[in-house]
Amino acid sequence: MLYKNLVELYESLESEPSRLTKVRLISNFLRKSETDELAMITLMVSGKIFPSYSDEEIGIAEKTAVKIISISTGFPEGDVSSNFNETGDLGQTCENLMSKRKQLTLGKKSLSAENVFDNFRKLATVEGKGSQDVKMNLIKELITHASPKESKYIIRTSVNELRIGVAEGVLRDAIAEAFLDTETMEKKKESVSAVEWAWFLNPDYGSIAMIAKKRGIEGLRKVRVEIGKPYHVLLSEKSPGLKEAMELYEKIALEFKYDGARIVIHKKGDKLWFYTRRLENVTRQFPELREFVMNGVDADECIIEGEMLGFDKRTGKPMPFQFLSQRIKRKYEIERMVSEIPIQVKIFDIIYLDGKELFDKKLSERWSILKKIINTSKGFQLAEHIETKEMKKAEEFYRKALEAGQEGLIVKNLDAYYHPGRRVAGGWLKVKPIMETLDLVITGATWGTGKRATWMGSFVLSCRDGDKYLECGMMGTGIKEKITNEGDITFEHLTKILKPYMEKEDGNEVKIKPMIVVEIAYEEIQKSPNYSSGYALRFPRLVRLRDLDKKPEDSDDIERIKKLYEMQKGRSKPG
Repeated sequence: MLYKNLVELYESLESEPSRLTKVRLISNFLRKSETDELAMITLMVSGKIFPSYSDEEIGIAEKTAVKIISISTGFPEGDVSSNFNETGDLGQTCENLMSKRKQLTLGKKSLSAENVFDNFRKLATVEGKGSQDVKMNLIKELITHASPKESKYIIRTSVNELRIGVAEGVLRDAIAEAFLDTETMEKKKESVSAVEWAWFLNPDYGSIAMIAKKRGIEGLRKVRVEIGKPYHVLLSEKSPGLKEAMELYEKIALEFKYDGARIVIHKKGDKLWFYTRRLENVTRQFPELREFVMNGVDADECIIEGEMLGFDKRTGKPMPFQFLSQRIKRKYEIERMVSEIPIQVKIFDIIYLDGKELFDKKLSERWSILKKIINTSKGFQLAEHIETKEMKKAEEFYRKALEAGQEGLIVKNLDAYYHPGRRVAGGWLKVKPIMETLDLVITGATWGTGKRATWMGSFVLSCRDGDKYLECGMMGTGIKEKITNEGDITFEHLTKILKPYMEKEDGNEVKIKPMIVVEIAYEEIQKSPNYSSGYALRFPRLVRLRDLDKKPEDSDDIERIKKLYEMQKGRSKPG
């Protein structure tokens, strides 16, 4: 397939606001694609070169892309940066400058989609001295043979910003419409569900499209979890409270909701793989986990799930999640991190054992199987777990979790089956204390990019400290692109309110005079060296504007944040 054909689809998708029309455009395109190119084309439609679980990355930074555009078009880097500041889109900048260049390549060959795909795949294999130049040449080679419009999407793909509005749900529905029966609402629901099920267990839409085309809905339903390949885990829903959660199920298990990271452990003989809930392979980052598993799991082949916690080796208390996250992201100095942030793993589920999936087993059965194969140690244990319908016992267990420095409880239905990738009603419910909101002041912002280039897209939150303001978080959620309900605050509206108070701009960063007060909800307060207050709000979101009823001097101060932090019992400082 010629790359220009794919680019024509990209253009149509970018200008099309309707989700249903996007689905139809993609399904028609996939249906007409050659079978031997289908997996590749499906990935490229979503702006990817590798499946979502792959460790391989293209790895082109914004600055590198500017250099590539400069070399390819003949314009100085300053001109490229200037145009980029206007467009907010490196791909559009490349197209603009390609259209203006004086000298065009003679005898230019037409690019195929395979040319583009192969060069991008090569990028992920380039390492070592001179690798940056090799990567730049691979992309420059494509641009040399590209039209201005094609160059736009080559650059966008290189920086992982295709900007055509194709989310995973759109691609899922398009595959169903292209190769399965979607004539009636009932048939469409079945077909979409089959594609989704297959993708939950095999997160590679290229592979899923091939199965759908060759083997249909039955082939998708036969997709199985594979040892060594990540899958989308079962997720919990929020509950308004412990009492409400307890009333929902006949048979109940209560487990600690740990302040850690979900870990999925695959074992096949002496081969081990460790994945996060985001499908990241962290096997290298946690070498000590290998010893835990080899000594603690009495099974030749299995897939088990748990929560991984960071511990302060001095006090023995759990560390907040952000310290453990340093190890998840770490690619180097792993031995030092093993020593500084030791881990403990709490195992709570099993979905595969010695050749058999356990999705059709109730939680009560899976827990019984799990207990038989786990040999506990200091670093490798079963999750704290009780089974009761008595409210008094449940409340005592809840208090125990909070006093241990954990987030709350997970209330589980013992009769429930395991549904990969979903927040399933009747499955797991998380119960956490409701944190008080904070009234904070906006003291900075960053401009958005692309379609949001004229709006501020994220906002610096600060608390009072006498007559100064100390930063304590960055907010970008709770704000809408369009008004859908009464009371919604849009990026455009908030930008309009803040513009009169702009004091200084530096690139896309804006300093704002502390005048606008906002009410903020959040999940947790963490200690953090990244903000001048020494604290950071985890997942802050806008509740409402308080600019009409609160002045900056009425906002919350650093002492209140410290007090709320101390109320989160059991926290440990790293030793």
